Amino acid sequence: MTASIPIRPPCPPGVCDCGRDALLQTPGSDLRILCLNRQEEKRLLERLENIQSLDELQRLQQRMYENLGIRLSVEPGYNEVRTMRGIAIEFQEQPGLCRKIRQSIPTAIRRGLEKRPEIAWRLLDAHDLFRDA
Repeated sequence: MTASIPIRPPCPPGVCDCGRDALLQTPGSDLRILCLNRQEEKRLLERLENIQSLDELQRLQQRMYENLGIRLSVEPGYNEVRTMRGIAIEFQEQPGLCRKIRQSIPTAIRRGLEKRPEIAWRLLDAHDLFRDA
């Protein structure tokens, strides 16, 4: 007898557009994202809020892709960056990615960047924003 992987409970009807049911019904689909339950989500958000370096943020991005299939990009916005809201944090379209998670992860990353602004400076520098300075 094989143990089934515990998956996240469904969102309330009409509140979310994650496509959880369609994902579950599609044979051969990647169900890793559904393993992100509330407890694991809290742990992830806590780690994102307490990042210590740009390297750690990039490792967390890689781990989110490896473990959950979440592709996340964190880079300077198209226009100028005056506050942490100018940092563009975007998800690649993925079925099963809950609306709440799409909001809470960028918020946690911005909080982490506000706690340690040197990470934001390194992010800007990594994207060659200071090339003419």
